[in-house]
Amino acid sequence: MNKLVIGLPKGSLQETTYALFKKAGFSIKGGSRSYFPSIDDDEIEIRVMRAQEMSRYVEHGMLDAGIAGLDWIEANGSDVVNLCDMVYSKQSKRPVRWVLAVPNDSPISSVKDLEGKKIATEGVGIVERWLEKNGVKAEVEFSWGATEVKVPDFVDAIVDITETGSSLKANNLKIVETLMESYTKFFCSQDAWADEWKKEKLQKIALLLKAALDADDKVLLKLNVEAFNLEKVKGLLPALHSPTINSLTDEGWYAIETVVDESVVREIIPDLKANGAEGIIEISLNKVVA
Repeated sequence: MNKLVIGLPKGSLQETTYALFKKAGFSIKGGSRSYFPSIDDDEIEIRVMRAQEMSRYVEHGMLDAGIAGLDWIEANGSDVVNLCDMVYSKQSKRPVRWVLAVPNDSPISSVKDLEGKKIATEGVGIVERWLEKNGVKAEVEFSWGATEVKVPDFVDAIVDITETGSSLKANNLKIVETLMESYTKFFCSQDAWADEWKKEKLQKIALLLKAALDADDKVLLKLNVEAFNLEKVKGLLPALHSPTINSLTDEGWYAIETVVDESVVREIIPDLKANGAEGIIEISLNKVVA
């Protein structure tokens, strides 16, 4: 039997990734300590590992495909094939940022001020390439965590990854520059892409994962309306495309279905009701295939 070996990230993204695969139609079972969880697809094997290492194992063929951030792919300089972008994180659907941060009272205000200074970071390769690009020489040391507490006593500045900046602010640090924005990618090796069976399987998985992501903040809205209120109700409905409208067996009545952002539903349902809509139903979605 053909097999596809996929690496999933361990750590902060693990539960979110499992939930995304579930919405895409794949049930993964295995505790947070399991490196070899099971999946209900006999053609797929799952390996769980640190995102920082993922692209190296994919590039060298130990994994066919993996999920990790653009930052770690670039940090490793890995030659891989991008299958789809997956903008999600542990807190939000926004890209994360690698930022240069210093104490609030630090005189450092740009990358040029780092000349001869010491920087702590988990992304050593990212920082070294950024410094080289800007013609700055500084000492970059690897941080095993709790990077925020190392300034100013141990280092002059840090480069850390953040979604909101709230942790940095809580530690009396200010953001000076953004080195890069990063988002999650589903990618595969060049060899896997060259294999017709693996390529087709990977494309199908990518389609389902993207559809699950696109459905994450959307709902299906269904309602009925009399003919004389139809245009008013249509005017209240934002939609991916024009709403689907069908005649009901009761003469002069129509059924409407449309996909809308979940965030606007609470605003429009009262207006829909006030303008003659009846039998309004909101349904959660697992996938939206554009």
